[in-house]
Amino acid sequence: PPPGLLQVVKQCVRVPVFVMIRPRGGDFLYSDREVEVMKADIRLAKLHGADGLVFGALTEDGRIDTELCTALLAVCRPLPVTFHRAFDMVHDPLVALETLISLGFERVLTSGCDSSALEGLSLIKRLAEQVGVPWGGITERNLQRILEGSTASEFHCSARSARDSGMKFRNPNVAMGASFSAPEYSIKVADVAKVRTLNAIAKNIL
Repeated sequence: PPPGLLQVVKQCVRVPVFVMIRPRGGDFLYSDREVEVMKADIRLAKLHGADGLVFGALTEDGRIDTELCTALLAVCRPLPVTFHRAFDMVHDPLVALETLISLGFERVLTSGCDSSALEGLSLIKRLAEQVGVPWGGITERNLQRILEGSTASEFHCSARSARDSGMKFRNPNVAMGASFSAPEYSIKVADVAKVRTLNAIAKNIL
């Protein structure tokens, strides 16, 4: 997020806010210039009140980029750091997890190297036996099954819904992005009802 968004979020919530450091979409093999951007973004996030950082970096053969991660971790400290779902693109997740533990990452976001946490549940359970692992791809429909099927004590989800734009004039001939981008007049927002439902499910199980 840009610094302005981080500042406003920090004013509005009481939970710790971890900032994603991701200079672009696509893979997790970064150029030297992209690494410069990541380091600058980390410094700005710390300056504007981030409680922790989230990033991931891989080598071209699908392993954890230990050299880059070590350099970025040094910039992040003393804040806690989470390795994001780049983990789901690694060559060997069990080896990768041991590498992340040795480097000093506190958390890992993963869907068990599958399309969702439910499909990847068996791997998540194996990983969680090594260390507490929050994951992705969670909804109010599958959270109970996932929590009951693993030993992890945290989870990660977007809990969003679509909200129709307030624009009355709409130009159907122009798109402000790629051909497969989200509709121009629909906005993804955090859904308070979903968050409350997920919290209630988790509190009942954990």
